[in-house]
Amino acid sequence: MSLAQLHSDPTATSLETPGRPGRRKRSADALPWRAEGRSREIAGLRVDGTNYAEAVQAICGMAEAGSGGSVCVATVHTAIESRDDPSLRRALARADLVTPDGMPLVLGLRLLGVGGATRVYGPALTGVLCRRAETLGLAVGFYGASPEVLDELLRRTAYRFPRLRIAFRMSPPYRELSPEEDAALVEALRESGVAILFVGLGCPKQERWILAHRDRLPCVLVGVGAAFDFLAGAKRQAPPLLQALGLEWLFRLSQEPARLWRRYLFGNPRFLFYFAQQLAATLDAQLKRRLRAPATGIARGGPR
Repeated sequence: MSLAQLHSDPTATSLETPGRPGRRKRSADALPWRAEGRSREIAGLRVDGTNYAEAVQAICGMAEAGSGGSVCVATVHTAIESRDDPSLRRALARADLVTPDGMPLVLGLRLLGVGGATRVYGPALTGVLCRRAETLGLAVGFYGASPEVLDELLRRTAYRFPRLRIAFRMSPPYRELSPEEDAALVEALRESGVAILFVGLGCPKQERWILAHRDRLPCVLVGVGAAFDFLAGAKRQAPPLLQALGLEWLFRLSQEPARLWRRYLFGNPRFLFYFAQQLAATLDAQLKRRLRAPATGIARGGPR
């Protein structure tokens, strides 16, 4: 869709119809990883120890309620970018869900006490959400990628999920939208009836876009990074074994060395340094608490 064709589905039902609940505040009960203390800061980034089932249930619940919301699938690159960019840090702090997309973040969660942490990978989450949205009758939209990639993505999505209602699609220009263009985009999204909008602009651009729009839209904004390219077949995904070993970055570097060498060769060592510092401080604090515990117990239980 071009900027002149923002109103992609004139027949779509708006999320503001009388039959739908209005925007409402989300409670911790709807976000069990928060209520159960399964979120941790890893190298300064909050990461939620959730799984596909919990993530899909929460996202679809927000979508059905029309309460809006934002989701980020986080990697090591996300953590490093958030340390260097205060606006990105604010965007991620407001997110309802930050999933561990990269295996280093999964390992970090486990080392920090979230034993059952699993990966919630952007391309896989996109597919699971589309299947659930198809079952529930929730309309979805796609914002990002080149026109060619977006066309192929939607062709494949329609084939996999024939009853899924795709109510909005747009390949935005690489430049920033003007205020008038942005206002038209927001209006078109509100009128389209989209309940879940997949945003594929890449980190950190998509997180900034989501922060700027989350309070203006009743749909859930899900930032999925490079998922559009992977699902459209425009880029190859790493073999499952490399993904499981946490070496997906090495495969991606071999595919796009000119674009990614700086991200991985500078960002990855920085992440390891910051997390090693954090883990050492955490273990030191735990050791000191254990050493103090017996003396405290004697003082309380001894003679007075």
